[in-house]
Amino acid sequence: MRTIALITQGCCPPLMKTPIDEAEAERLAGAFKLLGDPGRLRLLSLIAAHPGGEACVCELTEPLGLSQPTVSHHLKLLHQAGLLEREKRSTWVYYKVDPATLKTVRDALAI
Repeated sequence: MRTIALITQGCCPPLMKTPIDEAEAERLAGAFKLLGDPGRLRLLSLIAAHPGGEACVCELTEPLGLSQPTVSHHLKLLHQAGLLEREKRSTWVYYKVDPATLKTVRDALAI
């Protein structure tokens, strides 16, 4: 029993440098839940890697192999969570990764 206690003590540094409050935990949990979907992770990756760092839904359906309504739904959820910014240009909507929100999510996992 004592060996187990020694092994677990100090084996893993905390995920965050300071404790987060309930509201921040809810916000981060929501972002992690959204990012738990492989299609949404691929969307973020495709948008970030796209020339200019932005893409229209019409440029994302084929690489994902998903229908336009499905891609639009995922984009909407990512936008609502603050992970994507959007800009309407004429009849098209262009999306780009929000660097500040992505940094917050990434920093939550930094050791």
